[in-house]
Amino acid sequence: MAQSTVDARLRLAKLCKALGHPARLEILRYLAGRDTCTCGDIVGQLPLAQSTVSQHLKVLKDAGLIVGDTQPPRVCYCLNRRAFEELKRAVAAL
Repeated sequence: MAQSTVDARLRLAKLCKALGHPARLEILRYLAGRDTCTCGDIVGQLPLAQSTVSQHLKVLKDAGLIVGDTQPPRVCYCLNRRAFEELKRAVAAL
């Protein structure tokens, strides 16, 4: 198997793992309806502690599904639409 195929499969697995929690799916749904928002905005929409939301945001950011723009003292989050296009193509190729 070619290295690029292995890399693509590992990337897809990482994206799918990041999507594997209901809270992260809810965060993505919330972000999909906005250009940008802060962790505090997201905390206001979910029945979760700020620290829990921050951890979920980290997982989504590490997977590349969201990006964070630091605007001290806050970080503004938004979807990485390019990553979602990549995800769509990878799933369609299954």
